[in-house]
Amino acid sequence: MNSRVRGLALIVATTTLYPGNSVAADDAAGDVPLARDLAAVIALQGLPCGQVVSASQQAENDYLASCQDGNRYRVFVNADGRVIVEKK
Repeated sequence: MNSRVRGLALIVATTTLYPGNSVAADDAAGDVPLARDLAAVIALQGLPCGQVVSASQQAENDYLASCQDGNRYRVFVNADGRVIVEKK
């Protein structure tokens, strides 16, 4: 496993420590790291986003992120342990 995939897996694994069904990037409750982590994962895949303005957890290690530029992405870990970002 190369270091990029390992880093992405670490980011997604870290985001699971922040429970909740919905977060906002400017939420004062402390869920800002989740939005930043998702934005970083999307950027590392070379996809446009800028800033994640909202995210909802679909399942364990599976998030739907909405970006400030209007793009929406599903960020999840597949059965092989790879981080996948799909445009929605």
